[in-house]
Amino acid sequence: MNSSLLLASIVGSTGVAENGIREMVINLSYLVASILFIFGLKGLSHPRKAVRGNWIGSFGMLIAIIATLAYKEIVSFEYIIIGMLVGSAIGAFLALKVKMTSMPEMVGLLNGFGGGSSVLVAGAVLIESSLTTTAPPTMQMTIATTLSGIVGGVTFFGSLIAFGKLAGYVSEKSIIIPARHFINITLGLVAIVLSIMIVLDPSRTELYWYLVAVSSILGVTLTISIGGADMPVVISLLNSYSGIAGAATGFVLSNTGLIIAGSLVGASGIILTRIMCVAMNRSLLNVMFSVLGPAEGAKSADDVYAGKVKSTSAEEVAMLLEGARRVVIVPGYGLAVSQAQHQVRDLANILEARGITVEYAIHPVAGRMPGHMNVLLAEANIPYDKLIEMDVINPTFPETDVVIVIGANDVVNPVAREEGNPISGMPILDVDKARTVINIKRSLSPGFAGIPNPLYAADNSLMLFGDGKKALLEMIAALKEGA
Repeated sequence: MNSSLLLASIVGSTGVAENGIREMVINLSYLVASILFIFGLKGLSHPRKAVRGNWIGSFGMLIAIIATLAYKEIVSFEYIIIGMLVGSAIGAFLALKVKMTSMPEMVGLLNGFGGGSSVLVAGAVLIESSLTTTAPPTMQMTIATTLSGIVGGVTFFGSLIAFGKLAGYVSEKSIIIPARHFINITLGLVAIVLSIMIVLDPSRTELYWYLVAVSSILGVTLTISIGGADMPVVISLLNSYSGIAGAATGFVLSNTGLIIAGSLVGASGIILTRIMCVAMNRSLLNVMFSVLGPAEGAKSADDVYAGKVKSTSAEEVAMLLEGARRVVIVPGYGLAVSQAQHQVRDLANILEARGITVEYAIHPVAGRMPGHMNVLLAEANIPYDKLIEMDVINPTFPETDVVIVIGANDVVNPVAREEGNPISGMPILDVDKARTVINIKRSLSPGFAGIPNPLYAADNSLMLFGDGKKALLEMIAALKEGA
């Protein structure tokens, strides 16, 4: 009898030791994964290291997933494997098929999926814990669950609205809901009350889904009133939300890896959002709760353009370029729409072969998402050292012979230097100070701010109307003919 007890004690001690070792290995795996996440983010800060950074971050996530699956006994690995295969196939398909112009809405949609998954995981854990009498929900778990429900719901449906605006399914203009501030405050208060009720009585799991529904409506009402011009900021903010929701779900699961990964995403998203707001000279509250649109008493397009706009041709532009010593190209969303990044590179190569200096002026909020123009030009293998940030290149415009603006509008609008309009105070590219400005646009239609651009009627400005790619091809042909 004593030997049996001794054997049982040894086996039990061995089991405890094995569990302790497994716990230590899992925690070390999360630590390694977290370090890889940090190095991955560091790599993404530079186009030359972005691919490697992406692979490093992906490998870190693989380690975190394996560690998570080893944390508890999993009943049905086949379902997890099927889910991973299906998700990987969908992701690979989208990565290959989605055009560069659609990448901003793709990013917005992926942000939403992160928030939605946090909602579902936290809800499943709450339901499971409410059915278990031996391990009732803890205060930490219920608070984290309500936070996952609120932030995840806002993120998912807010991201769907952002996706709809960028993809054209929802109007890019601000959609003003009557008494929207009152509605948003009311929804926020209801969400707080439901959260308190869930913490006090976790067994009432139906309250969680009410909380998710209220948060989802809040995500719609907050996002739908934001115009397209602010979408880079909104996408960055929603990215941060998805990270916060993931970190909260990490506390629900007591999963160190998820807490760290979510915190990294949340913090980096907030930092990027702050950078974007500074670039627009606007506060985050102003972006979220104000409406960017034409101010009362603003000049009409007829007042600004009547009899002053001078159109040009590709042949005339080619002659101007042949006599230039320094050319600066300003990419905008129109460049992305026409997929003309390769033609821009070809034009630059021709000019540089003739001894002309060519650089690219990058505005932080040009395009539809942070870094949109950098990614677009990198796709055409344009050297990164030729992409010059706004603060660095602005002082050089007075010494620039020709500036070619392709599809940009608000980021080069000199009205920003005046008071009393939607973009007042927003830092812009000072292209109007160059000797000659060539604006490639389909028409004189305003940008997202909805105001005319006096640059198009300036004495040193010429308009080359047409599709960006077609106009560039014509310019290239004219330069070759004149060689």
